[in-house]
Amino acid sequence: MRQRRDRDLLAASFDRAAEVYEASRPEYPAEAVAWLTEGTAGAALDLGAGTGKLTALLVAAGFATTAVDPSPEMLRVLGERLPGVETRFGTGEDIPLPDHSQDLVVAAQAWHWVDPARAVPEVARVLRRGGRLGLLWNDRDERVDWVRRLGELIGAGDVYTGDEEEPVVGDPFGPLERHDVPWTQRLDLDGLLDLVRSRSYFITKDPDAQAAVIASVRRLHVEHPQLAGAATIELPYVTRCYRAQLAG
Repeated sequence: MRQRRDRDLLAASFDRAAEVYEASRPEYPAEAVAWLTEGTAGAALDLGAGTGKLTALLVAAGFATTAVDPSPEMLRVLGERLPGVETRFGTGEDIPLPDHSQDLVVAAQAWHWVDPARAVPEVARVLRRGGRLGLLWNDRDERVDWVRRLGELIGAGDVYTGDEEEPVVGDPFGPLERHDVPWTQRLDLDGLLDLVRSRSYFITKDPDAQAAVIASVRRLHVEHPQLAGAATIELPYVTRCYRAQLAG
């Protein structure tokens, strides 16, 4: 129960950083979105849509898209960015959409916040027969030394997020397929610091601890030989993509 409570507190923290989340979090590579949506069309639900990073790509791909998120501030930013998209408050365990109304449900950077035992049947409820569930995460590539060190400094390993775990889906969905897409985000030091500020495990620290983290990342930027104060920082990612079909 404690792990679940901790996870809920981390998830709720995004209300306090919606603007910086939108400004700093990376987009999703076109190859990842194309693989997730391959062979599908019609109505799509972006579950845990946040500020609409993936929502915008679904709209551009021609889907009639609904964005659902539990954070009022995240949905406010999404609405300003994508005023034509329908937004609703909700969670993976309680989706405010009718039965069999969606052809595709996607969750970007969000499935680790849900209780799969409740979310899987709820997603299946809103999908049409043969519909698809797509999941994806942008993972920093910590095979690169400075990126691994960045994760240590910002405390990514201090709390449970589940980002790196294989997702749990199961019946009534078929087997999960996986596709990885390596790519690079280019940003400056201010962008990197904002990226740090957008993480739940930073947001929930006290102000002194936050200041110490920011100072340590600034030192990393100057002192690490792979960075050496570079004006343009190349931050490598691997986007993990998963898809599974509902029984037809």
